[in-house]
Amino acid sequence: MPLTQEQLLNIEQVLKNALRSKFQNYKPEPAAMPFHTRLLGKDKLALFSFIHSLNTNFGTSIFEPVAREMSILRFKRVESQAVAGEYISSDAFGVIQEIITDLTAAKGSVPNKLVEIEKIRAVCRSGKMQK
Repeated sequence: MPLTQEQLLNIEQVLKNALRSKFQNYKPEPAAMPFHTRLLGKDKLALFSFIHSLNTNFGTSIFEPVAREMSILRFKRVESQAVAGEYISSDAFGVIQEIITDLTAAKGSVPNKLVEIEKIRAVCRSGKMQK
């Protein structure tokens, strides 16, 4: 489903506001990085520091509001900073670890989201609940 014109305008406004706010409120943190300063120079290090700060800030000031705006027409309920849950069963944790191990060890395991979700659902309420 393509974005509506209103959504595009809202996303554009989110981007403008986030960047404008960052430019106006940026305060470089003093850091003693003599190696970096000698290698890059003061100006390039300041630019790097600003870009790093901007990237860190993008999660809450840009990515989240844009994702929210894109989701509004598609889902019944859209939340920011939602907590998926605080507890997981020990059995579900074990299955998740097994899936990760199989995928990273390349044991011929191919990612299959539907199968993996079903494996986790089958045990999600068994075992000890852990925070």
